[in-house]
Amino acid sequence: MTDPAPAPTRRRARVRAPELIGKGGWLNTGGRQYTLADLRGRIVVLDFWTFCCINCLHVLDELRELEEKHRDTVVVLGVHSPKFVHEAEHRAVVDAVERYGVHHPVLDDPELATWKQYAVRAWPTLVVVDPEGYVVAQHSGEGYVRAIDRLVTELEAEHGAKGTLRRGDGPYVAPEPEPTALRFPGGALLLPSGNFLVSDTTRHQLVELGRDAESVVRRIGSGARGLADGTADTAAFNEPQGLALLDDRAVVVADTVNHALRRLDLGSGEVTTLAGTGKQWWPGSPASGPAREIALSSPWDVALFGGRVWIAMAGVHQLWAYDPAEGTVGVVAGTTDEGLLDGPGPEAVFAQPSGLAAARDGERLWLADSETSALRWVDRAGAVHTAVGTGLFDFGYRDGAAGRALLQHPLGVTALPDGSVAVSDTYNHALRRYDPATGEVTTLATDLREPSGAVLAGEDIVVVESARHRLTRLRLPRETVEGAAVAHRAGRAATEVAPGTLRLDVIFRAPAGRKPDDRNGPSTRLLVSATPPELLLEGGGAGTDLSRTLKLDPAVADGVLHVSAMAASCDDDPAAEYPACHVHRQDWGVPVRLTEGGADRLPLVLAVRDD
Repeated sequence: MTDPAPAPTRRRARVRAPELIGKGGWLNTGGRQYTLADLRGRIVVLDFWTFCCINCLHVLDELRELEEKHRDTVVVLGVHSPKFVHEAEHRAVVDAVERYGVHHPVLDDPELATWKQYAVRAWPTLVVVDPEGYVVAQHSGEGYVRAIDRLVTELEAEHGAKGTLRRGDGPYVAPEPEPTALRFPGGALLLPSGNFLVSDTTRHQLVELGRDAESVVRRIGSGARGLADGTADTAAFNEPQGLALLDDRAVVVADTVNHALRRLDLGSGEVTTLAGTGKQWWPGSPASGPAREIALSSPWDVALFGGRVWIAMAGVHQLWAYDPAEGTVGVVAGTTDEGLLDGPGPEAVFAQPSGLAAARDGERLWLADSETSALRWVDRAGAVHTAVGTGLFDFGYRDGAAGRALLQHPLGVTALPDGSVAVSDTYNHALRRYDPATGEVTTLATDLREPSGAVLAGEDIVVVESARHRLTRLRLPRETVEGAAVAHRAGRAATEVAPGTLRLDVIFRAPAGRKPDDRNGPSTRLLVSATPPELLLEGGGAGTDLSRTLKLDPAVADGVLHVSAMAASCDDDPAAEYPACHVHRQDWGVPVRLTEGGADRLPLVLAVRDD
């Protein structure tokens, strides 16, 4: 899409930035603890994130260019604000900062103290603090870094003239590298030779290990973050994850941060690109066509099912498929809304699908839907079903009947010979099993540090222990083990609202130089649902008005309102025969508590990003 002419960034009224508080302290600072006063004179960008969130990971990548361009004036500070219980563990945050290549200081805020001080409502949220310590902008969602770049340029000029801008090196101190053969591996594959191929995610390589799953046979990829086809020594990946055999001679790789599918020739080590442009897919972009011409969005895993390579497209909460014979790629299931809804593929709703595995009989495709902590499956007709899981904010550890069982952010699934499926229950550090014949969930193994996948090798199951940087071989258990049952709900501060009628207003204003795109009907769309569904008596579903009256059930004490809003605008230039058009979208999960005297209106701002 064509960019509009740069315009001055709209700024909110200046408010003194609250202090940064986090029980877990600072990471990437060499042990120093910082306050905002220590950073006076610098432009500070606060990134409120959590490491389970794919949109947060997108923003980390967006910020890299901003950090490099303004390295002597801008200090980016991550504020890690957990959703899942596991994400509140300090060791897990330390691991995530290294795993995702975060090269700026991060405040570990397990109790959401700073999140509450800044009235943050969604992951990710970016807050800009000027050199005098005032909040001058706040954006929720991804795609706003270019607008922040323009604001930073304005602030550099303004405070340079005032003498309040301080240039110099930032507070980032790189941790010492660890000498391990693998570093946060993401996926593994048993090769026809009996060796294992592993995606060495943090080092941007593939590694072939011997039959012992330990000795290194060869490395594929230069190890530098990038997108380049070539030989085993010159090819470049960017945080590769899932792997699948195309045939006995080739492997398809989900090259996640490159938004691409790659092909590895097992004989020569040559790497080529099968699908993707290297750019991230945005709403309004083509969603099917020649594979090299269609943008993808954080493909996390791949599996061969029904003659096509199915793709867990985590970045847009969908399933796509690549057809090797036709050289095409396109959406097969999911609406891009985030949540949990079964039904025909085009109507189903996912939340960051992350693991795929075809059943041994070829009748279903198993799916780890990580943000809903769910195990789901797709049948041969393309319909989507849920075996375990209820929604975005309920998770935990509980075996038993599938309707009551709980997982915590699973990233991988492995089809077992008896028709059951093993689930890499990542944040519970466990390997779980679901048997469709009995409808029961059991535990196969515990004390596995962030398992992200597993592969069968004879009578063994080889688990990718991502946070222990290794593959762990286990004899496929004949008996299950017991784990302590516990249930959780995401712990963000709830908005107190009155029971009964609640006015929802999504506020959108087309940016300067654009007008609403109503050429083919209404230019806006609003989708509302709730967890639990009983919370919402009236006002759910889709519509075109950005304001809506909801009716909440007084008998439901608390829950989460899921709101997805979209608006389209076009450049307002009478001289342009084909003006550039833009789609703006944002999703919210707003925890609410029904309280007499609570608010009767819920305003949400649909901010404008650059396309």
